[in-house]
Amino acid sequence: MADWSPTDYLKFANERSRPARDLLAQVPLSAPKLIYDLGCGPGNSTMLLDQAFPDAEITGVDNSPAMLTEARRILPKRTFIHADLNSWMPTSAANLLFSNATFQWIPYHAEVLLRMLKVLRSGSVVALQMPDNMNEPSHALMRETAADGPWTDKLRGASTARSSLMEPRGYYDLLKPHCSKLDIWHTVYNHALDGAQGIVDLVSSTGLRPFLAPLDDDERAAFLLAYQKRLGEVYQPMMNGKVFL
Repeated sequence: MADWSPTDYLKFANERSRPARDLLAQVPLSAPKLIYDLGCGPGNSTMLLDQAFPDAEITGVDNSPAMLTEARRILPKRTFIHADLNSWMPTSAANLLFSNATFQWIPYHAEVLLRMLKVLRSGSVVALQMPDNMNEPSHALMRETAADGPWTDKLRGASTARSSLMEPRGYYDLLKPHCSKLDIWHTVYNHALDGAQGIVDLVSSTGLRPFLAPLDDDERAAFLLAYQKRLGEVYQPMMNGKVFL
């Protein structure tokens, strides 16, 4: 699959950073010394950590060279490393593992998370959020479009590129034996976007990537047209023409 696009991703930097800001507000640490930003992307979440904990040592971890290049550009004084979170491990000295919209891309993320938890010392914090949107129309319609067109054979594996999430109680039962305190919550974010095209623009650099990557240019254009048409039938415009995702 082609590398991530920092430019496309950051077109919606505010929308993508809102969950990270909310998550950071719940971190029960006042002066952590060592922080890892897991799946740091282009550094938008790392910047929040930098602002909140300017005296901490902060390292961003990501497997996208393009994203890391952008992160290093905007935060040249911070450290960023290229690594695969499927196998990467933090040092036991870490005070905070922070992750914004990353672990849903790790096939066996629950096992990876457990492995990291077992390394950390008492008093350390793991704070992560994963989008629970696979059943939202925006994502269900990706799968419908993939199953209805000349590209069907090429896209048979696209729907499984992202890891399915467990019910909240599943994560609680799995993680609580390894945590002195565990908080789990759901938050619904509504984004007012410029119609169906706005939804396409938002998800093209994230959820749509596995569906677009196997296609040639003509197929990709046709797929996006079909997908956008389906979106327009479901997401009805509000009084100013925008739609709520």
